[in-house]
Amino acid sequence: MENINPRRLGVQYYSMGMCLPCLGGAADDVVVTPDPETRRRQLAEAAEKRQKETAYRGVKNPETVERKRKKQEEMEKQAMTTSVSGGGGGLKWQVG
Repeated sequence: MENINPRRLGVQYYSMGMCLPCLGGAADDVVVTPDPETRRRQLAEAAEKRQKETAYRGVKNPETVERKRKKQEEMEKQAMTTSVSGGGGGLKWQVG
């Protein structure tokens, strides 16, 4: 079998499937990953942002919706405390 020079055929060899023309600037391309606590905080903030965007999708004024929701919750809370502590208020049943 004849020994064929691969360069004569136009074949180039790459290290581990990557083209590495010069290793001198390789340190500049390295991305430093943040420590786990910082990464966890960033992921939590991104998740919270996505939840807010999803919750208010199609709403023109999300602040108004939030105010109305809080007002409704306060009214429900007040109604619950009034009905529990009052006892005598509200409808009364008559038998007879």
